[in-house]
Amino acid sequence: MESRITRINPTHLHTTPGYHHITVVEAGRTAYLAGQCPLDASGEVVGPGDLDAQIDQVVANSVAALDAVDARPEHVVRSVIYVVSDGDAALGAVWRRLTESALGPAFTTASTLLGVAQLGFTGQLIELDLTASLPDAPVTHD
Repeated sequence: MESRITRINPTHLHTTPGYHHITVVEAGRTAYLAGQCPLDASGEVVGPGDLDAQIDQVVANSVAALDAVDARPEHVVRSVIYVVSDGDAALGAVWRRLTESALGPAFTTASTLLGVAQLGFTGQLIELDLTASLPDAPVTHD
């Protein structure tokens, strides 16, 4: 399956902090995950005001969502990270924590990191949007 995903950094583009400028996926099945929020199983925001706690919850939720379609972080072909922040230092810290997490391989692909003014839930500081190229066999769930 991984042979269907090619990550490219053209030599004439700037060096990246781990992601690739281009991700090419050969034909196959694709999963588009809804924005993964720092919500627990009851739908409550975890760690209001605590960015690290929220990152950890978003990672856990993202890994669970990928698992539901038999995908792993390596299958992610595009990520968009939204962080309530107007500072480079906070964005850099988020990037480092995500790339060092269990979801880390997801961020070696085409990725965008954005500072935003507000997200959908009161106290929410981060949201993660992922697209994954799935293994060939369809997943069946009850």
